[in-house]
Amino acid sequence: MNICFATNNKNKIKEIKAALEGLYTTLSLNDIDCHDELPENQSTIEGNSLEKTQFVWDNYAVACFGDDTGLEVDALNGAPGVYSARYAGEDANAENNMALLLKNMEGISNRAARFKTVITLFLNDKPIQFEGIVEGTIRESKVGADGFGYDPIFQPNGY
Repeated sequence: MNICFATNNKNKIKEIKAALEGLYTTLSLNDIDCHDELPENQSTIEGNSLEKTQFVWDNYAVACFGDDTGLEVDALNGAPGVYSARYAGEDANAENNMALLLKNMEGISNRAARFKTVITLFLNDKPIQFEGIVEGTIRESKVGADGFGYDPIFQPNGY
């Protein structure tokens, strides 16, 4: 079965293709000739996940799934949350976002945080949502060479 991953994030596409290899043929947006910027106009992670996936289903009529992920930091009242990708501004990159988060966490001892992901699967004109949460803490500085986004400053519990 072919299924499209509704994202323009090349790192996410690479990870999902590897995870689903042998089970599904994962199509990118380019594979279905979608060159649009997917909408993310909702105020929640759930809403953005649904909005992106609904857009692909409505405009390209292919089975698809999409996600939205946010880093929620307790000491920052859940920020950056739904604004994780643009925490340091609309034109910010991962380095800018991490730098601002580390600056905002200076002197704070409660470093509890979590990554929250909501995946919306669209099959047969019906959306189904799944949620996953990884609890952890915000490190004092970046560590490691792999990962993307906030990975270098997020320490999952138990690791």
